[in-house]
Amino acid sequence: MKQDGAFERIYAVVRRIPKGRVATYGQVALLAGNPRWSRVVGYALHGNPDPGTIPCFRVVNRFGECSGSFAFGGPQAQRALLEADGVRFLPDGRVDLASCLWHPDSN
Repeated sequence: MKQDGAFERIYAVVRRIPKGRVATYGQVALLAGNPRWSRVVGYALHGNPDPGTIPCFRVVNRFGECSGSFAFGGPQAQRALLEADGVRFLPDGRVDLASCLWHPDSN
């Protein structure tokens, strides 16, 4: 598959993540068609061409940790965006995946 096609599939999934929910890189990869694309998801989100409609800040790692990447302005900027979105965090700083993980079949 051409990389541009993979990125478009990834962006289509990320656009579906509702406000107040998060998805993991692996979850996005699986929904985009290849469970081995977790790193590809990261590359795609880093190059997000339209942050206004592709809410890449709603993607966290499998532990619920924010990205350390500068793409969001660092982990504190991503956390601020998620908190403004209604996402809850645990005392250790991770997203509360038990209550905020997106389940596409139920949303």
